[in-house]
Amino acid sequence: MPCAGAVVHDDAGRLLLVRRGREPGRGLWSLPGGRCEPGETAAEAAVREVLEETGLRVEAGPIVGRVERPGPGGVVYVIDDVACTVVGGRLTPGDDADDARWVDGNALAALPLTDGLLHALTGWNVLPG
Repeated sequence: MPCAGAVVHDDAGRLLLVRRGREPGRGLWSLPGGRCEPGETAAEAAVREVLEETGLRVEAGPIVGRVERPGPGGVVYVIDDVACTVVGGRLTPGDDADDARWVDGNALAALPLTDGLLHALTGWNVLPG
């Protein structure tokens, strides 16, 4: 199942994360993102999901990486993570996000993260400053 995530940093180098309000991964912190709608590119889905989950308007850049994660009933989520830049809005959790915040490296290390997130961020060299 095609999905998209957004890798968004603020001017201080902090990374935008959301706490998932639904399964899979309810209560865990992850990048904003979700399923691609029919006909929607990963970049379009990332922009839409960031707005829905955080209230921020972003502009999509290049894909920084891809991960595959198992889902319920044997579904495999193929997630293209897209670098994005904030162009407006106000940070407010919404949709299926219980919380949304900017995190630095120390805060990231202290949060319960979705499986494989830290490994992927490290491999893509996009950890927060």
